[in-house]
Order: sequence, then C-alpha cells, then structure tokens
Amino acid sequence: MTTATQPISVFDTTFQNPIVLAAGTAGFGREVSGVVDLDRLGGIVTKAVSPEPRAGNKAPRVAEFSGGMLNAVGLANPGVEQVATREIPWLAEHLTRARVLVNVVGFALDDFATVVKRLDSHQIITAFELNVSCPNTSRGNEEFSSDRTVLADLIARCRDVTAKPLVVKLPPTVSDLPGTAVAAAEAGANGFSLVNTIPGTVFRFDTGAGIPEPRLGFGRGGVSGPALLAVGVLATREVHERTGLPVIGVGGVRSIEDVHQYLAAGASLVGVGTAGFAAPRVPERLAAEWSRGG
Repeated sequence: MTTATQPISVFDTTFQNPIVLAAGTAGFGREVSGVVDLDRLGGIVTKAVSPEPRAGNKAPRVAEFSGGMLNAVGLANPGVEQVATREIPWLAEHLTRARVLVNVVGFALDDFATVVKRLDSHQIITAFELNVSCPNTSRGNEEFSSDRTVLADLIARCRDVTAKPLVVKLPPTVSDLPGTAVAAAEAGANGFSLVNTIPGTVFRFDTGAGIPEPRLGFGRGGVSGPALLAVGVLATREVHERTGLPVIGVGGVRSIEDVHQYLAAGASLVGVGTAGFAAPRVPERLAAEWSRGG
C-alpha cells in the first residue's frame, strides 16, 4: 500500500500524489483549468484520441440514475493532428508537476499505433493509455480486449513505435480478466487501468407517447460512478497479484476512503471521473487530503 505524502515512482517517472483525472472527464485539461488547479494533481489522462476527428454519438450522451451515471459520448475528439498541434502543447506550457497520459482509441489495429507514433515525440507525455474496449470493425465490432491474440498484436504494434509506457485499459466484462492482463503484459504492456465502464441502459417514461425510450441517444452506454467501486477494486487486486505491474484504479472514487480501497488492492495511482462532474474540485480535494496523510 502506498504511503501518504511520498511521491509515487511508476511509469518511468514520479507522481507527486496518486490522484489522476480519469480519461474523458476533463477533456484535454484546458476545459477544467479555470476550476481545478491541475498541477496539484498527480496527473491527467486526456480524453480519447483517434487518428481522425470523431463527432461522437447523438445527444443525450449522459444520464444520471440512482447508482451513478451512464455515458455514451462515442469517443468524440478532434483527431490526433489537432491534439498534437494544439492540445499537447497547451499541456506542456501550463503543467509543471502533473503528469500527462494520453488515452488512445481506434477501430482497426493500426489506428492505435498511428496515434502513438504521431504523439511519441512530445516530452510532456508520460505514457499512453490504450482503450481496448473499442469495437474492432474488421471483426464484426468485437472489442479488441475480447481476443488475446488480437490484443497482443495491438500492443506489439504500439510497442514498435514508442519506448514510453503502455497502459492498457481493460473492461471488467472480459472473460478471465487476470489472464487477459497477463497476455497483455507478455505483449509489452507496462501497466493497466482498471476498470473501464460496464454496459447498461435506463429508460425515460415522459415521452408523451406512453412508450418508454432509452435516456441516451445511442440507446445504451457505460455505467460509472459509485456502483463501479467494488468491481474496480477487485479487478485491481486480481490483476496486480497476477502480473505485478502497476495499476491505475478507476471507478466509483468519491472519497479518500475510496482512494485507499484501490491503494490497498495494489493500485499505484487512482483515477477520479464521475465524481468530478458533480463537484469538479473533488480530485483536488482528494489530492490535498492524501498529501496531509488522510
């Protein structure tokens, strides 16, 4: 378990505290910089980056429910070229202590390596987080994480174009998650983000026609928030025990106790996501509490 107030040595660098903004919850940093002092955090994981711009899914993209939140943003992003020329330079100019991890997405094996190769020269980037929950269009939209051979090929292609750490973000829904993590490690992964969201849907009943309709424009989305805490903590413990590699624990973090749940399970860093939508300063508060020995 990480000792409070000590910097965390992981992914070939040090993090001043274990609190990082989870992917997709703070854009590329500038979107929340007027509210959150990013340099008080351990780091930020950017929103998804794909080779080409993506408009994302139709609205509504977010829906709250009693157990947390559903989102179906659809990996909307400006594409790697704009990220390379606009977003990453902004982070390099404005951050001096917080580390930067870039979340990478794609819909074909080469997409991931294309993004990694284009961004690899930026020194501000500590690591790449590979979101392998994306649908592989060449295999009937099967998720990259669902086939270990495909997953290993994806990671190997990224490893060929960068020496930076590769952090694989896995969903808890894959069969034998620890075994999948071992396969990823053997292919060149340096760590894991656990866990990605799990699929779900909720309906709205005020349609006027008397027919329930999904509350998300896409019809379904990913479940995040408090309900994901226990799932993420278990996944963190199992994968860390099997691989011995660093883990970024993600899912359901709202309090310093939640942070310590992940650290006790073996996480090196802890991502804060959904809680920041309701109260944007939660990540900064958690970082401060941890630094005080909370």
